[in-house]
Amino acid sequence: MNDGYDAGYGDGGGPYELVGYDEYGRPVYRQAADQQYDPYGQQGQQDQQNQQGYGYDPYATGGHQQPSYDPYGGNASAPPQQPQDPSYGSYDPYGTRQGGGTPAYDPYGQGTHPDGTGQQPRVAEQTAYIPEQQTGHAPQRPAHIPQQAGPADGEPDGDGPGREYHTEQFAFVEEPDGDSEDVIDWLKFTENRTERREEARRRARSRIVALVVVFALVAAAGVGYLWYAGKLPGLSDSGTDTGSTTAAGAQKRDVIVVHLHDTENGGTSTALLVDNTTTRQGTTVLLPNSLALTAEDGTTTTLAKSVDDDGSEGTRTALDTVLGTDIEGTWRLDTPFLLTLVDLVGNIEVDTDADVPDPDAKKKGEAPLVRKGKKQTLSGKMAVAYATHRAPGEAQNAQLERFGQVLHAVLRKMTSDPDAATVTVQTLGQIIEPPLTDADLGAFLAGLSDLAKGGDHRTALLPVEEDGTLTAEASDGVVKDVLGGTAKSPDRDAAVTVSVRNATGDEDTTEKARVVLLNGGFTFLEGGTASSAEGTSEVVYADPAEKENATEVAKTLGLPADSVAKGKISGNARVAVVLGQDYDPGS
Repeated sequence: MNDGYDAGYGDGGGPYELVGYDEYGRPVYRQAADQQYDPYGQQGQQDQQNQQGYGYDPYATGGHQQPSYDPYGGNASAPPQQPQDPSYGSYDPYGTRQGGGTPAYDPYGQGTHPDGTGQQPRVAEQTAYIPEQQTGHAPQRPAHIPQQAGPADGEPDGDGPGREYHTEQFAFVEEPDGDSEDVIDWLKFTENRTERREEARRRARSRIVALVVVFALVAAAGVGYLWYAGKLPGLSDSGTDTGSTTAAGAQKRDVIVVHLHDTENGGTSTALLVDNTTTRQGTTVLLPNSLALTAEDGTTTTLAKSVDDDGSEGTRTALDTVLGTDIEGTWRLDTPFLLTLVDLVGNIEVDTDADVPDPDAKKKGEAPLVRKGKKQTLSGKMAVAYATHRAPGEAQNAQLERFGQVLHAVLRKMTSDPDAATVTVQTLGQIIEPPLTDADLGAFLAGLSDLAKGGDHRTALLPVEEDGTLTAEASDGVVKDVLGGTAKSPDRDAAVTVSVRNATGDEDTTEKARVVLLNGGFTFLEGGTASSAEGTSEVVYADPAEKENATEVAKTLGLPADSVAKGKISGNARVAVVLGQDYDPGS
């Protein structure tokens, strides 16, 4: 079992007795009672001449056959093969030979065999090990060998030959460090902190990626909407106001005509409410009363007369013919319903262009009901007075534009919820003319309200000539771009256009003259009211070829032949009439 053990070594040293087992389970022996174990090797030095015992000489200075002590667990039990070599067993911390062929001290247990042919086996501790077969004793339970005592009094200590060693100095078994748990905790803390930092970085990267994705989606949605609405820069048609790349005729529009009836003073005002669902643009198109239409009987008439004579259905058909539109319904809005509507939405705000007197004022000079100014708050009564106001000598278009301002302000104050808007319409208590219903009108107004609040609603006046026909601007602008239609004004050669100006001082005279002329096959154009009355009537023509037509107009109105004269005519009327106080409507 121990290659370094020599049988003669045990025989010459005297009997040994088993004292226990070391911590590795190997038997530990000591000499008999007459040769007790000497931890410091003194007994071995005294008896070295009588026996070849296993003595202890820490510095191998005895010069005898003492095996060198291996503090690193080397084999210390093998006796020297050449006891005559006094240098055998010398301490050599670098593992070199100290003399003639004897094994040198190897602090790492790598010393060579005495014969130089092999490696000596390691011995873990400094106890003598004698195999069982040499002692004949059965192994017993291991016993601990007590620690070596300190140096006796007077015995030298230090690096000299008398220095003593303690077993704890050569304890090579790794013992637990009291700070090991602190080190583990610090490592865990460092690892956890690193993991937290990495997790924080991962979360930050995830947030950044999410924000980038959301931003990309929002940008794509915005670009998609602009593309759908035709509002992308560089893609819109510079010649149109809608900014749409889609052909005007291919766009989807919802159109409703609204007629404001002044139940107090008489007269009507007409507008088209347009919702372009393709470009998401709302428009209120104001229609002058002088707009020439083709009546149901094929004669030429005006918008104002058509509303009075042909009603809603006939007027809607005539407008579709002239403008090339498809009007879905008619909303008749009498002034009492307009008053209620403004009060329901909670008053409106308008930039007024004139002072409007109070119609209920008992005497002149009282404060106006509506004052001219920016952002004037109007109640229902004030809104009606402003929408129907027409100052003396003012063209009808001025009053029409005030009506358009009120409509725009009402749309801005209405709810954008279709159901709530339907309730508002039902609360008015008016009867909606078929095929339009309360729900249809409510949903339509709610859609326009949403556009008006977003700044996507505007008001446009349809330009017409003095004879009521559409101008080139109207044909290429409002009719084509806003309404998506084609202008088809009545043929001017179909009837003679007659412009009538009232200078009689009686406002009803104009209407009576209009009826007479229309019944005579002429086209009537309202020329306004003179600021002062005139005594005699005139019938004027500009083109000599129109003299015969002028003479026929005078006969139709009951005027004398000498009232016909050649002169200047403004506008496109072929014959102009000025009604004086000599005109008798009943003649």
